[in-house]
Amino acid sequence: MTKTEGGTKTTAGARSPITTHVLDTARGRPAGGVPVTLAARSGPTPDGWREIARGRTDEDGRVRDLLAPGSTLPAGVYRLTFDTGAYFRALGVEGFYPHAEVVFEIRNPAEHHHVPLLLSPYGYSTYRGS
Repeated sequence: MTKTEGGTKTTAGARSPITTHVLDTARGRPAGGVPVTLAARSGPTPDGWREIARGRTDEDGRVRDLLAPGSTLPAGVYRLTFDTGAYFRALGVEGFYPHAEVVFEIRNPAEHHHVPLLLSPYGYSTYRGS
Protein backbone atom coordinates (compact mmCIF):
# COMPACT_ATOMS: atom_id res chain seq x y z
CA MET A 1 0.00 0.00 0.00
CA THR A 2 1.29 3.44 -0.91
CA LYS A 3 0.10 6.74 0.51
CA THR A 4 1.31 10.33 0.46
CA GLU A 5 2.20 12.25 3.63
CA GLY A 6 3.27 15.87 3.32
CA GLY A 7 4.69 15.41 -0.17
CA THR A 8 6.65 12.25 0.64
CA LYS A 9 5.63 8.88 -0.69
CA THR A 10 5.14 6.22 2.00
CA THR A 11 5.08 2.45 1.50
CA ALA A 12 3.75 0.26 4.32
CA GLY A 13 6.23 -2.16 5.93
CA ALA A 14 9.37 -0.38 4.77
CA ARG A 15 12.10 1.38 6.79
CA SER A 16 13.22 4.98 7.07
CA PRO A 17 15.14 5.96 3.92
CA ILE A 18 17.93 7.41 6.10
CA THR A 19 19.28 5.67 9.17
CA THR A 20 22.36 6.26 11.29
CA HIS A 21 24.46 4.50 13.90
CA VAL A 22 26.85 6.27 16.29
CA LEU A 23 29.67 4.31 17.89
CA ASP A 24 31.80 5.79 20.67
CA THR A 25 35.20 4.42 19.71
CA ALA A 26 36.88 5.79 22.86
CA ARG A 27 34.53 3.80 25.09
CA GLY A 28 34.15 0.84 22.75
CA ARG A 29 30.35 0.96 22.78
CA PRO A 30 27.33 2.46 21.03
CA ALA A 31 26.68 6.14 21.72
CA GLY A 32 23.14 6.27 23.06
CA GLY A 33 21.28 9.54 23.56
CA VAL A 34 22.96 11.58 20.82
CA PRO A 35 20.55 14.22 19.39
CA VAL A 36 20.48 14.06 15.57
CA THR A 37 18.89 16.41 13.05
CA LEU A 38 18.37 15.92 9.32
CA ALA A 39 18.26 18.95 7.02
CA ALA A 40 17.82 19.38 3.28
CA ARG A 41 19.76 21.90 1.23
CA SER A 42 17.44 24.70 0.17
CA GLY A 43 18.12 28.17 -1.18
CA PRO A 44 15.67 30.58 0.46
CA THR A 45 16.59 29.97 4.13
CA PRO A 46 19.26 32.21 5.71
CA ASP A 47 21.82 29.45 6.09
CA GLY A 48 20.67 27.41 3.07
CA TRP A 49 19.29 24.43 5.06
CA ARG A 50 15.77 23.35 6.03
CA GLU A 51 15.36 20.95 8.95
CA ILE A 52 13.14 18.01 8.04
CA ALA A 53 13.58 15.58 10.94
CA ARG A 54 15.13 15.11 14.35
CA GLY A 55 15.72 12.16 16.61
CA ARG A 56 17.99 10.68 19.24
CA THR A 57 20.15 7.56 19.16
CA ASP A 58 18.79 4.60 21.13
CA GLU A 59 20.79 2.42 23.56
CA ASP A 60 22.34 0.66 20.55
CA GLY A 61 23.45 4.04 19.13
CA ARG A 62 20.96 3.84 16.25
CA VAL A 63 18.28 6.11 14.83
CA ARG A 64 16.06 3.81 12.82
CA ASP A 65 12.99 6.05 12.55
CA LEU A 66 14.34 9.46 11.57
CA LEU A 67 11.75 9.57 8.78
CA ALA A 68 8.52 7.66 8.36
CA PRO A 69 9.14 4.07 7.28
CA GLY A 70 8.94 3.76 3.52
CA SER A 71 9.00 7.50 2.84
CA THR A 72 11.23 8.77 0.04
CA LEU A 73 13.25 11.93 -0.29
CA PRO A 74 13.93 13.66 -3.57
CA ALA A 75 17.44 13.60 -4.99
CA GLY A 76 19.49 16.36 -3.40
CA VAL A 77 22.01 17.32 -0.75
CA TYR A 78 21.28 16.54 2.91
CA ARG A 79 23.00 17.10 6.25
CA LEU A 80 22.96 15.04 9.41
CA THR A 81 24.04 17.02 12.47
CA PHE A 82 25.05 15.10 15.59
CA ASP A 83 25.03 17.03 18.88
CA THR A 84 28.26 15.49 20.14
CA GLY A 85 28.70 18.25 22.73
CA ALA A 86 25.47 17.25 24.51
CA TYR A 87 26.51 13.59 24.40
CA PHE A 88 29.94 14.19 25.95
CA ARG A 89 28.60 16.67 28.53
CA ALA A 90 26.11 14.02 29.70
CA LEU A 91 29.09 11.68 30.22
CA GLY A 92 31.14 14.35 32.01
CA VAL A 93 33.73 14.18 29.23
CA GLU A 94 35.42 17.16 27.62
CA GLY A 95 35.17 17.01 23.83
CA PHE A 96 36.63 19.14 21.07
CA TYR A 97 33.74 19.19 18.58
CA PRO A 98 30.41 20.62 19.79
CA HIS A 99 28.72 18.90 16.86
CA ALA A 100 29.60 16.78 13.85
CA GLU A 101 28.01 17.49 10.48
CA VAL A 102 27.88 14.95 7.69
CA VAL A 103 26.79 16.36 4.33
CA PHE A 104 25.87 13.81 1.68
CA GLU A 105 24.04 13.58 -1.63
CA ILE A 106 21.09 11.37 -2.47
CA ARG A 107 21.24 10.54 -6.15
CA ASN A 108 18.84 7.60 -6.19
CA PRO A 109 15.83 8.20 -3.91
CA ALA A 110 14.85 4.51 -4.15
CA GLU A 111 18.00 3.45 -2.27
CA HIS A 112 18.35 3.23 1.50
CA HIS A 113 21.05 5.53 2.93
CA HIS A 114 22.81 4.50 6.15
CA VAL A 115 25.24 7.08 7.54
CA PRO A 116 27.29 5.78 10.52
CA LEU A 117 29.42 8.03 12.73
CA LEU A 118 32.49 6.79 14.60
CA LEU A 119 33.04 9.18 17.49
CA SER A 120 35.62 10.01 20.14
CA PRO A 121 36.10 13.20 22.20
CA TYR A 122 38.76 14.51 19.79
CA GLY A 123 37.77 13.09 16.43
CA TYR A 124 35.13 11.51 14.26
CA SER A 125 34.79 9.74 10.95
CA THR A 126 31.95 8.54 8.77
CA TYR A 127 31.25 6.38 5.76
CA ARG A 128 28.31 5.19 3.66
CA GLY A 129 26.97 2.06 5.27
CA SER A 130 24.35 -0.38 4.11
